[in-house]
Amino acid sequence: MSSVRRWVVHLDLDSFFASAEQLTRPTLRGRAVLVGGMGPRGIVAGASGEAKVSGARSAMPMAQARRSCPHAVALPPRTAVYRTLSETFFAVVRSRAPVLEQVAYDETFAEPVALAGAAEDDVRAWAEEVRAEVREKTGLAVSVGAGSGKQVAKIASGLAKPDGVHVVAHGGERELLDPLPVRALWGIGPVAETTLARAGVTTVAALAALELGEVTALLGSAVGTGLHRLARGIDDRAVTERGEAKQVSAETTFDTDLSDVVAVRRAVAELAGSAHRRLVASRRAARTVTVKVRGGDFATHTRSETTAVASTDLPTLTETAQRLAVAALPDAGVRLVGVSYAGLTTEVQGSLFDDGVDRLVEDPAPVEDPDTGALRPVVTSEALPDDDRLAGEEPDAAADPERAWRTGDDVAHPEHGHGWVQGAGHGRVTVRFETRSTGPGRAVTFASEDPELSRADPLASLS
Repeated sequence: MSSVRRWVVHLDLDSFFASAEQLTRPTLRGRAVLVGGMGPRGIVAGASGEAKVSGARSAMPMAQARRSCPHAVALPPRTAVYRTLSETFFAVVRSRAPVLEQVAYDETFAEPVALAGAAEDDVRAWAEEVRAEVREKTGLAVSVGAGSGKQVAKIASGLAKPDGVHVVAHGGERELLDPLPVRALWGIGPVAETTLARAGVTTVAALAALELGEVTALLGSAVGTGLHRLARGIDDRAVTERGEAKQVSAETTFDTDLSDVVAVRRAVAELAGSAHRRLVASRRAARTVTVKVRGGDFATHTRSETTAVASTDLPTLTETAQRLAVAALPDAGVRLVGVSYAGLTTEVQGSLFDDGVDRLVEDPAPVEDPDTGALRPVVTSEALPDDDRLAGEEPDAAADPERAWRTGDDVAHPEHGHGWVQGAGHGRVTVRFETRSTGPGRAVTFASEDPELSRADPLASLS
């Protein structure tokens, strides 16, 4: 077996979603920013460092985060901006480490060939070079952790935040791990944590001190063996590219439980279209359509249908999803709906209804935004901002698309250029005109009906 020292690095963009907003909207730099669903059931997708100081964090209900940090600016996600910045980030890292294990939009593991057997100073220099290039090409800060395995590298990158590098020397794994709570280890969730706590094991050091048999007796053979090795700083798991997703999906929790079939069909059509965009982007077709419906009583019902041939035909997929959703309707109101496509293949079948007839997909009925009074789609997302509609990038079809202004919308004006909506209501809209390169811009208030205001491509804010 090779004795060459192995170096795994974990790279993580700092407060990615909120940082992207601060980057492209300079007035927000240094201010608390929350990104996520804006409705009463919205969830925080990302919080800036300034917001985290006040207790706000990702996955927290937006209402709770705004109570924790009342001075924060809350914005809907802009998927196109995040995707573009993410792609640039990964291109930089991949140019130096071709094999990446991507964890999310904003983080990845790598095991650079150039660092095999390297000294700690060389690892640190490599990390600083990558950080500098990421900063140059994206404008964002990335924290880097490095160590002998993925577990240590991940913990080290957390210690490096914000905007730093932390290298754990070979042989220094136990010094890093021992004081940590057992929950810090990969694979230990609430159930395992409770089980270990009952046995008096609350730290990684205590877990490492147990005999293997004692650990497997508590947690089972498969899980216990792996966790015992990790607790002792032994982590030889390979950094590997993740395979293609086995399904694409879109899921939404409604601000108010839906109580009629028409509203459910409209919402399903919206989600079917969102999932379809990802399906087409992956250059694959789907054989299986699955719908998840959660009632107001939190009982969840699923229905699936699989066809003999795969398709990318949106009307066909939408019609199937709507039929399945109606069959799964609960007695109580509908709290959540999800649509997913599986059985993915690159062998694309055309429309199953190749009869030249156009089929309409219903648009969601608009509801009134409680903050601005403007019309907006009926759905909000509780998940990360993977959906363009849920990210607020498309206006509601039933409202005038040029006039339903919402906080966070991108705007263009022939004189002032590109800007974003800071607030709207009572027939007025205030726009802050600025982009990544302008520095803080001036705010101008217009009548909502001003003909010179138009919606803009969010990517223009990156200029």
